[in-house]
Amino acid sequence: MFDHVSIGVRNAASSKGFYDAVLSPLGYSCLSEGPGSLGYGRDVVAFWVNEAARPVPADRDSGLHFCFSAPTRDAVAAFHAAALGAGGKDNGEPGLRADYGEHYYAAFVVDPDGYRLEAYCGKEQA
Repeated sequence: MFDHVSIGVRNAASSKGFYDAVLSPLGYSCLSEGPGSLGYGRDVVAFWVNEAARPVPADRDSGLHFCFSAPTRDAVAAFHAAALGAGGKDNGEPGLRADYGEHYYAAFVVDPDGYRLEAYCGKEQA
């Protein structure tokens, strides 16, 4: 349905360290970098991080969050650990979420700009 999603941040350079760290375990990397703009994806850019004069204020009650697909449960755990190590905040440790589905394994964090992020793997544990 979506070709890409963009978020506005206060400082793309500082956001780069965070997103490089948390997206790498999921198999994504920075594919495009320009002044104030970063594009992440596996083969093509699907997630843009752009400096904005007025980023959307963080609002935990808005329901807005971004969920990244993870290849394995270990990748979900690595995403979570990388986020905490790169200045993110815990918003739900890695684990099964039976309310969401039998094999729904996810972790939740908040990035330094206040965006809520999730990494999800729906595969059975091997």
